[in-house]
This record gives sequence, C-alpha cells and structure tokens, in this order.
Amino acid sequence: MQNYFIAYPEAVLTVFAILVLLLELATKRDAHRSIIHAVSMVGLVVAGVLTAMLWYKGETLHAFGLDLKMFVADPLANLAKLFAYICVAVTFVYGQRYSAARGFLHGEYYSLALFALIGQMVMVSSNNLISMYMGLELQALSLYAMVALRRDHVRSIEAAMKYFVLGAIASGLLLFGLSMVYGATGGKLDISQIATLVGDGAAQVNTQILIFGLVFMVAGLAFKLGVVPFHMWVPDVYQGSPTSVTLMISAAPKIAAFVMVVRLLVQGLPSLSSQWGAMFAAMAVVSLALGNLSAIRQKNLKRMLAYSGISHMGFVLLGFLAGKNGFHDFQSVSGLGASFYYVIVYAITTLAGFGVILAMSHSGFEADQLDDLKGLNQRNPWLAFLLLLVMFSLAGIPPLVGFYAKLFIITSLIQSGGSLLLPLLVVLFSLIGAFYYLRVVKLMYFDKPESNAPLQFTLTQHIVLSLNVLALLVLGAFPQYLLNMANNAVLKSLGF
Repeated sequence: MQNYFIAYPEAVLTVFAILVLLLELATKRDAHRSIIHAVSMVGLVVAGVLTAMLWYKGETLHAFGLDLKMFVADPLANLAKLFAYICVAVTFVYGQRYSAARGFLHGEYYSLALFALIGQMVMVSSNNLISMYMGLELQALSLYAMVALRRDHVRSIEAAMKYFVLGAIASGLLLFGLSMVYGATGGKLDISQIATLVGDGAAQVNTQILIFGLVFMVAGLAFKLGVVPFHMWVPDVYQGSPTSVTLMISAAPKIAAFVMVVRLLVQGLPSLSSQWGAMFAAMAVVSLALGNLSAIRQKNLKRMLAYSGISHMGFVLLGFLAGKNGFHDFQSVSGLGASFYYVIVYAITTLAGFGVILAMSHSGFEADQLDDLKGLNQRNPWLAFLLLLVMFSLAGIPPLVGFYAKLFIITSLIQSGGSLLLPLLVVLFSLIGAFYYLRVVKLMYFDKPESNAPLQFTLTQHIVLSLNVLALLVLGAFPQYLLNMANNAVLKSLGF
C-alpha cells in the first residue's frame, strides 16, 4: 500500500459519485434533491481538503504499477485538481436553479459531473499512457452523456451526437498516436521512461514511427483543447448544450487538457519540442485569427464565448513556444508557468461569464442571445456591472486579471529570443477581439431593454457570482501570487 494515500481524493469522489446515484433512488420528490446537491458539494470539499494537504507538502509522490510510478501526485497535478474542484462546485451553484427548471436536476447530473471530474483527476496525475487514456475516456463519456441530459430538446441531442462522433474520432487519433509511441520505444508505457529513452537516442527507438505518432497525438490533444483546425465541435456543442453543462465543458476540462499536454509532450517528448512546437505555433496563430474574427459575427452569446474560448486556447499554446529549443532551463519552463496561469484565469473568468447567463435565464427563456443583454443596466445594474468586468477581463483590459494573463504570455515569447512577429500578431488579434467584448458592454449600457421583466436568481447564486467576479479584480491587483503558484507548480513538477 506504499503511497496509495495520494489517490485518496479520487477514491473519495468515486464513493460520493456512487452515493449520489443511490440517493437518487430514495429522493423522488424535487424538494429532496437538495440533499443530492449538498452531498455532492461535501464530496468536493472533502476531496479538496485531501488534495490541499498534498499540495501544501509540495512533494512529488508516485504509486501503482510494478514500478510504483503509474500515478503521480506532484504540485502541478494537485494545484490543477484544486481549481477543477472550484470550477465544478461553482458550476453546481450556478446551474442548480437552471437545471431544475428544465427537468434534469437529478442524481445522474451530479454523478456524471463527478465522474467527469474523476476522469480529469486521473488525466492530470497519470505518468502512464494507459492510465492517462482511461482518465480521458472517463471524462469524455461522462460529458457526452451530460450534453444529452435534456432528452426532449432537439438541439441538445444534436450537439451530443456531434460531440460524441467528433470526440470518438479525436480519441481514436490520440490512441493511435500513443500506440505508435509505444511501438517506437520498444513497448514503453511509462512517460518518464519514454523521455529517457528518446532523449538518449537509444538504438531501439524508431524515430520515423515516433514522429508519425507525434502528429496523431498533437491532433488528439488539439481537439481536447478546442484549437483550430480541430475546433469544429466547440461552437455547436456550446450552443446546443444546456448552459449549466456548457459551463461544465468550458472550465475544468481545459485545465486538465493543459496538464495532459505537459505530461505527454513536455515531460514525455521534450527532445522533440522543435517538431511539436512548430505545430503549436501554427495552431496558436490560426486559433487567434479564426476565433476572434468568427466571434465578431456571432449573434448567439454562447457561440461568441465558444469562439472566444478558441482564441484563448491559442494563447495557452503560445506559452509552450518559450521552450522551443528544449525545456532545460528556468527561462524555457517559465513560459509553461504563464500558460498554466492563463488557463486558470480563463477558467475563473468563463465561470463568471456563463454565471451571468444562468442568472438571467429562467423557465422557457435561455438568455443566450446578444439582444437579450440590451438594457441590462436598467433592469439590474449590479449584474450588468459584473458582466462588464468579465468582458473587460476577457478583452485584457487592466487592472483585471485577464490583462496580466496576456501580458505574461507575450513577455515569455519575447524573452524566448524568437522573432517579434509572433508577439505583434498576438497583440493585433487581441485588439480585434476587444471589439466583440466591448459590443456586449454597449448593448447593456446604451441600448433599450426588450423586456422589463425582473431578473430572479437565488441569493446564493448572487453571492457566489459576485465573489467570482471580485476574484478577477483581486487577482488583477495582486497578479504575482497566483503566477508564483503556477510557476512553482510547473518548476517543481519538472524537476527544477
């Protein structure tokens, strides 16, 4: 049982996910389903406390497998898990009233969300190709089912089918790439062993097959991040899913996908960074261009945020380019810290953005069109102010935290010693992206409302949403604390 305690958070959440399903059998009335909500939140708190204890120690521990290195709990994994818990807990609070009004606030909603979270936890803690793929599939299958929870809604079913088919193709590409890496390295599954073997240039490594497998791996990972050209599912799934499920897809999975990229490429194949770095550079630039330009012409708020997310994931990829000559020194790894910081900031900000949509929605009304925001300042000045701060943060306007997230990425690119063309393109597309964020502000403050109906949302939802947006201000006023946490997590996990 050596070091098995590092998997206690996953074990605890698994017990709670099963308990929620059993409680559903005994809570037929809607009034009793608040018990399921409370139990799910308790499970997240308990897992959070266990993970925080591991994170506070700052150690890198391994468990499982013949060499006891299949599962890893390092600062990077533990910090990613902590923010994933926060994302899921906040999503439960925001989505409770919305999901109840649409008839799918049942045990399977909470259970599937917890199982998806467990999959993300396995993804970020995997040091083995098989366990990482198992975590990815647990997350993916749970999210496919969540998108289809509104069985009476045609658009949700359509989105679920698209997500399932395209997700299955992407998983197949990733698995094919992993199998080729397995074959090229003489049957190695351990990520650290693969890195040692490839880095030493061992005779048994077939370089051609390895590069071929790398292409398929990058394609599968790009789909999970939602970057161009593997972005086709993002707008349709965001729009077609129930908004509470859209939020479940758009926040925590991005953090897990980032850590998965670090495990497979930075820790597993650092010697091939020039090859996958070139692919990342192309995908990042095209994602920034297409994401921002496509968002301008959207009239649906959820589709606009989907294309916005594509551009933000392009920013995340840019942090990997700071180490394009290898990840062997502090400077090259600091770009990864900036990317980790960026993906955390994006998750917190997108929680607040979709939280406002959920606050405005009610039974029979989705509040997902840009026109629904007209005159919001006259209907609810506080909610309009919160959404203004969210849009400013996404646009990268100081003193909000989104500005520093972009600044640190651009700084890491400049310090890497590469061409200034890429940072200039990043700034240009950021300016283009500011247009559609400011358009939302214009609709809220300068247009007349199409409806004067009062907005009704719970006190708990109001408080959590206010704290969520307040975090954007506080993190913007003191950006160094979260940045240091992200940098230290990456540095310690990579052995610096």
